[in-house]
Amino acid sequence: MIDGYNLALEKGTGIATYARNLSGHLSELGYPIDLLYGVRASVGKNALLSEVGFFDPSTRALKPTEVIKRLATSPLGTTARQVPITGKVIARHVPGGLPKHERIFNSRNLYTISRWHFRTYGQFMQTSYDQSADIAHWTYPLPIKLKNAANIYTIHDLVPLRLPYATLDNKREFLKTVRKIADKADHIVTVSEVSKRDIVELLGVDESRVTNTYQAVNLPSHILNRDEDEVRNEVASIFGLEHKKFFLFFGAIEPKKNIGRIIEAYLASQVSYPLVIVGQLVWKNANDLRLLGVPGGGKKTDVYDPTIGHVTRSSSIVRLEYLPLSLLMSLIRCARSVVFPSLYEGFGLPILEAMQLGTAVITGSEGANPEIAGDSAIVVDPYDVNAIAQAIRDVAHDDALMRYYEAEGLERAKLFSPERYAERLDSLYTTLK
Repeated sequence: MIDGYNLALEKGTGIATYARNLSGHLSELGYPIDLLYGVRASVGKNALLSEVGFFDPSTRALKPTEVIKRLATSPLGTTARQVPITGKVIARHVPGGLPKHERIFNSRNLYTISRWHFRTYGQFMQTSYDQSADIAHWTYPLPIKLKNAANIYTIHDLVPLRLPYATLDNKREFLKTVRKIADKADHIVTVSEVSKRDIVELLGVDESRVTNTYQAVNLPSHILNRDEDEVRNEVASIFGLEHKKFFLFFGAIEPKKNIGRIIEAYLASQVSYPLVIVGQLVWKNANDLRLLGVPGGGKKTDVYDPTIGHVTRSSSIVRLEYLPLSLLMSLIRCARSVVFPSLYEGFGLPILEAMQLGTAVITGSEGANPEIAGDSAIVVDPYDVNAIAQAIRDVAHDDALMRYYEAEGLERAKLFSPERYAERLDSLYTTLK
């Protein structure tokens, strides 16, 4: 069983990508997959309405009185019901389609209630369903467990504890949750040696109970194999950007991504190529975008395409709130370099995505970034604006340097290939059978 906690989000997250890749690789290894969601809709006797409700984001949220009522019975556990996925509802709108699965289950507001249960009772809430899985793999530190199963949890990083000023998490609740996982989990999975070290040192977990599987980028073949000229023309016509004549950052706009220093370094570099920033604001303010000129990161202009979030331009900086996967991959392929000197990452998926697409990378020396990049990217101190600016200048003015890191990155990406990731997963799950 794999949780659908992040999979249910409309625009997804890095952890949603992780869960999607996990289900795909485990399915290919021969494991039947159950997906357990906690969307707002209930599963009832009417099969069509149950299927419709599962895909309907407008279903009303829980009222406070309902939360209280659910909490009264939550110590007894919750039961999920199978969602009939018949194909009557057209689900092609789901980014990437539904993850690989044999069955889908849902318990209304499961993950919201589990948090309230943990706050109230200090224990993980238990859930169950008919003919449930032998192994429950929770892809995020959630205060919940599956009855009569081996419960393993992926802790991607401990950034809320390592950089408390860089996240909006409730630090006390996060610490209580990961400590409970450290104490009760049948096993803990993580995605880098840096994160494994943090889990061992900060939570006091024995190393033998933590497995680093790393991650993999499993891009669809229709994206990887697109004609180069087709991609160039797409980026030029939609965004007005020339091939290998712009720098790119993509990711959430939040403090740990270091956007403020990236913008400052870019402006200080005085290079002629534009900087493109693709990402949504995660925090309520836009302090990291203040150098774009006005609060919120600049004025709105016409949208290039109805599937793209609003576009902001300020001098030579272009900001797009959101792009569908295919367009984002095209931008990455055409960028001169991806600039990703974040302050801390449990893995740093954008580094690997850029390398797999043959794009040079400038990244930071903190967290897992240098572990993933190795010697195949330009690694700088993410707190040093001058160092970031110099790296941007170097890549802007040296075609040979750019091509060197493009080639090195492609080779480095092979270490995190889907095949190697599948081998690490198979080894992990074999020990848990």
